[in-house]
Amino acid sequence: MTGPPGDDAAVVSQSLERPETFALLYDRYAPDIHRYAARRLGEGAADDITADTFLTAFRSRARFDTGRESARPWLYGIAANLIGRHRRAEIRGLRALARTGTDPVAESWTERADHRVSAQAAHGELAGALAALSAGDRHVLLLIAWADLSYQEVADALSLPVGTVRSRLNRARRKVRQALGADPTVVTESLEVAHGQG
Repeated sequence: MTGPPGDDAAVVSQSLERPETFALLYDRYAPDIHRYAARRLGEGAADDITADTFLTAFRSRARFDTGRESARPWLYGIAANLIGRHRRAEIRGLRALARTGTDPVAESWTERADHRVSAQAAHGELAGALAALSAGDRHVLLLIAWADLSYQEVADALSLPVGTVRSRLNRARRKVRQALGADPTVVTESLEVAHGQG
């Protein structure tokens, strides 16, 4: 059985009778969850976070809201909770990045000569700003910036009202903007560079 991501609810429902069907969700979303976890905690932890995300999802699949077509926000919510448990490691990684300006996860793209110096500087400043955010604000900002979730998907992922997502995002952007020198374009460009799109 294959199908578009819009039929995730059907996959989850069918997996209650035929557990092997749940593998379709893994095939669809594991690479994205892994990339997101690697950006937050590094490659080593990303393997564990990805595995634990899908194990947790599989075990709790009977509680999935089948009124939602996509399982993507649900899976990112599980991953965010697991990442929250690794918060100290994330903070250490961000502080190390702030000191050195080198991001081992994104090292391959920072090797491009025309972006290397500015990317390293942006990484250091951005990492320090991200480390200073509360866990809740950092989750919202990075789910939007690095996982490309919509406000509603972040709200679904973190079990928050959309208004809370918006206020946390605004607060996080304001704090990051202040840390990077109050230029909103620097914040946007830094997050894109740190996401590997620069």
